[in-house]
Amino acid sequence: MSKLIEADKTYSIIGACMTVHRNLGSGFLESVYSEALAKELEKRKIPFVKEKKIELFYDGQKMNKYFKADFVCFDSIIIEIKSKSCLLKIDEQQTINYLKATKYQLGLLINFGENSLRYKRFINTSDKKVK
Repeated sequence: MSKLIEADKTYSIIGACMTVHRNLGSGFLESVYSEALAKELEKRKIPFVKEKKIELFYDGQKMNKYFKADFVCFDSIIIEIKSKSCLLKIDEQQTINYLKATKYQLGLLINFGENSLRYKRFINTSDKKVK
């Protein structure tokens, strides 16, 4: 069995998300969970940048458009948060596209909108296939 990439860091982030969900439950706007998660990450001393601006390139040229990752933790893990009754393929694709647009190897899609916290882990492999 292969070892998970950044397992300890991933577990610490997911643990912070679980604490936020346990304290707030479901039903709030994404912005509420975002603020609460920032406070929980700070409390746990998990390094992060909130709403990090990520530049996009097309055919080797920088584009005027960019995206903002909800969080980048440990300068290596993209966190995309949602507050929906269920995750859709478009949510997964958004996270995958963020990974493809960066050199980050790991992305977490976190949904606070369900009765139990739901998360999905995505890996950006060197040949640009994402799982």
